[in-house]
Amino acid sequence: MNDFAFNTTPSIRQIMGGAAKLGELITDLQITQADKRICFVTDPGIMALGLADAALKHIKSCGFEITMFDSVAADPSSESVLKAAQIAKENDCHCVIGFGGGSSMDVAKMVALLACSDQPLDDMYGVNLVKGSRLPLILVPTTAGTGSEVTGISILTTGTAEKKGVVSSKILPDIALLDAELTFGLPPHVTAATGVDAMVHAIEAYTSKSANNNPISKMLALNALDLLGANIRTAVFDGNDKQARANMLLGSMMAGQAFANSPVAAVHALAYPIGSLFHVPHGLSNALVLPNVMRFNAQICAREYAELAPHIFPDIDLGKSDELITAELIERLVQLNIELGLAPGLRHVGIGEKDIEKLATDAMNQTRLLVNNPKTVTFDDAVDIYKASY
Repeated sequence: MNDFAFNTTPSIRQIMGGAAKLGELITDLQITQADKRICFVTDPGIMALGLADAALKHIKSCGFEITMFDSVAADPSSESVLKAAQIAKENDCHCVIGFGGGSSMDVAKMVALLACSDQPLDDMYGVNLVKGSRLPLILVPTTAGTGSEVTGISILTTGTAEKKGVVSSKILPDIALLDAELTFGLPPHVTAATGVDAMVHAIEAYTSKSANNNPISKMLALNALDLLGANIRTAVFDGNDKQARANMLLGSMMAGQAFANSPVAAVHALAYPIGSLFHVPHGLSNALVLPNVMRFNAQICAREYAELAPHIFPDIDLGKSDELITAELIERLVQLNIELGLAPGLRHVGIGEKDIEKLATDAMNQTRLLVNNPKTVTFDDAVDIYKASY
């Protein structure tokens, strides 16, 4: 067995309705009323839906003051992160709460870091380049997809529309709160895209070529797919089913733990340019390229895909070769995307054939991810995958 390191959020709380008790978690971090100002990071959609109302009310009732940064956008820019960090500094915040989807949580991680660090943001991009400490940090996901609440990863969009990652265990939060009630109001298309995103995290973590691929990540990936595969349809088509929502949120978290330690690969590398250039939601971007990346990889990792298959589709026929099981798995994932109402190809999200070379060029810049793919991806391979996904 290879040497490995496994890092995750030290305290994970699954509490139905827990957002309405969020002030108690701040107290658990020994943030006293002498250090009473909290930076609350979220997005306009969360505020418009009122999802944060109970949390904000409880935080105030516990004697804390709140500095709001509620303008997080999808695919958050480095400029917005710097602006949020400056607001936190100016208001002498002593704790950061990220409340929302992956974008809000990724911004919150960087605010907690930049608010007490002199290290330039540009020097943090990459793996284990972060220096110094951060403010206490609590993350509260409102979607079941990114797993960002248990990853030491923050993905930002730079001025060139390229996505870059800050990867460090230092930005793992102190507490992750899983409150499935926050996901009840998600529309079906968001539930579908974020759910498939979580499945991609588990699939890529399990098959990652990373030297840090490890038995803990593999176990978590399988358990995540058990939960996600069994509950994604119910969550999409009956969004108020408490058990399905709770299972999706737990499955997403487990998939996040898996890929945080056994990193994702070509699906994400090819999805990032789709999101940054065409503003396609991240989960949908992953869903669009997943089947054809799997077809590309199948020659190398059919055995691993065949091991995953019954965890996603328990009724799949295992009395065949790994190659045939893998082929069926891929086709059933294609059909699942269609069943869930996700766009079936790049052309359906406003991407033209003329854009494929630009997508491939940008994808090849994602070396941090491509090195983890089971099979080496060249520029021509990326072009072919995009064309097959068109």
